[in-house]
Amino acid sequence: MSVFCPDYIFKSVDRITPEFLRQQGITALVLDVDNTLTAHDSQELAPGVARWLDAMRQSGIEMRISSNNVARRVRPFAEKVGLPFVSFSLKPASRGLRLARRAFGVEKGRMALVGDQIFTDTLAAKLYGVTMLLVQPVAPDTKWNIRLKRVLERPFLARYYKKGGKLHE
Repeated sequence: MSVFCPDYIFKSVDRITPEFLRQQGITALVLDVDNTLTAHDSQELAPGVARWLDAMRQSGIEMRISSNNVARRVRPFAEKVGLPFVSFSLKPASRGLRLARRAFGVEKGRMALVGDQIFTDTLAAKLYGVTMLLVQPVAPDTKWNIRLKRVLERPFLARYYKKGGKLHE
């Protein structure tokens, strides 16, 4: 499969269940922030995310944040949700994933990246060799460059569905 094609697509993060992760052998999640857990530049969790984080913790899933954004944006959010973080992750480069994996102490096959963008998150996961769980954005994109990327993502999303992928609702 293409490095631009996610392994799975979910309507939102709260659709990713501990049972699904267990079936895939995943015990550790690396989480993007903007438009994955919250809207861009927001410190407020998207609906259902707090309960989802609690469910993941209760089921023993380890989590860390990896964001391309700067520390002054990511730190307050990470502290609010009680998760360790890496800012300025440089996705699609492997820096954030490599640091998270080292902290988790797991094999690549037991770790997944959860994010909303193909050209940063999906590409990073595929190049590093971990499972990619793409989520639909939690809010409309406000930045022109991300709106452009959304248009460019469409052929890769179409390929995912054409090859039998489904939206996990």
